[in-house]
Amino acid sequence: MVQKQLYLFNPDHDLALANQDPNYMSPVLVRQLADDLAILPVWYGGADDFVLAPSRWNATWLASVREDFPGLPSLITEPEVAYKDLIPSPWGWNPAIRKRLHLLGVKESVLPTQDELAHFRICSSRQLAVRLLPQLQLNEWFCGESFYLSTTDEVETFLRRFPVCVLKAPLSGSGRGLNWCRHGATPPIVNWCKNVIKKQGGVAAEPSYDKVLDFAMQFYTHKGKVSFQGYSLFYTSVSGAYDGNLLAGNNEIEQRLANYIPLKCLNLLQKKLKQVLSDSLDEHYTGYLGVDMMICRFPEDYRLHPCVEINLRMNMGMTSRLICDRYVSPSRTGVFKVVYYSSTDDLLKEDQRMRMVFPLDIQEGKIFQGYFKLVPPHPTARYSAYILVD
Repeated sequence: MVQKQLYLFNPDHDLALANQDPNYMSPVLVRQLADDLAILPVWYGGADDFVLAPSRWNATWLASVREDFPGLPSLITEPEVAYKDLIPSPWGWNPAIRKRLHLLGVKESVLPTQDELAHFRICSSRQLAVRLLPQLQLNEWFCGESFYLSTTDEVETFLRRFPVCVLKAPLSGSGRGLNWCRHGATPPIVNWCKNVIKKQGGVAAEPSYDKVLDFAMQFYTHKGKVSFQGYSLFYTSVSGAYDGNLLAGNNEIEQRLANYIPLKCLNLLQKKLKQVLSDSLDEHYTGYLGVDMMICRFPEDYRLHPCVEINLRMNMGMTSRLICDRYVSPSRTGVFKVVYYSSTDDLLKEDQRMRMVFPLDIQEGKIFQGYFKLVPPHPTARYSAYILVD
């Protein structure tokens, strides 16, 4: 018998993992994101599962969307958690979320141990991506160099070699913790690196590439067995921050990638990644993970950077993958977006405009076209998540 899951959205995971304090308190805007999108896991959980979220505005909204999508998980609030025998599945595991779940009454036996949390932290660091990248250079269609620098001398040596580059805090995510360097070892760059090294032990660094597009391979691992779950093609801002996902079938994304890279290379990489991830993660971690990649332009051709970073957690790419596969008509494409608004009034006005301009059309239990909001609006909301099909 498969035990029911308890899903919860903790988008402060990367920050909490870097901080390591079980009592960690995330910044105000990150807590706002967690509140506004608390119900988001209903779109990737199963019909028998539960999503931890306040009932204030979520319960009525969930009842209404169930009319079109009856297979969604149920809502559960914090006081009810102790009375259910559930397996917790947060967005990501860190000491703070473990403590929160323990205080809510989740059994110790289904929570990760301190040793497991330490292992997850090691595997979540960009240091792992640096270590695995050379193993993923499978043939002449692949590219990419990355380095882990643990002293300021190493930083300055690297910057003399690559004055135009990107420097990354080992533990950060969704485009945060990046520092784009365009003029070598300037004092602000060196001081930033010195601060990151002091806090996290090192800096990940890589040369700048002429990126054409971002995508990821998504995986699920259980008891050491890693399985491929599909592709996600995503958009980023100029600074590298996450800006949304393409909603399209795996075959459609694969064909887009094949405009640049032979399909055999993608298949080889998928097989190799399953092997190296299994070796690195062993049997402790159960859940989704994504490996971010990019297609890069070179003077004579295009090449594939196979491991920009590894997200050892649920991620927006996997979320959009499951939403597309489950709820979007197979013949259609669209976008998945998470958007921040300067005021609740702006959010509500834009929601109303989108509903009018892109009316929703659901056919045979799938979204055929139009705008669909994935979370309910509420009186203090500033973040919204939605999909727009064709």
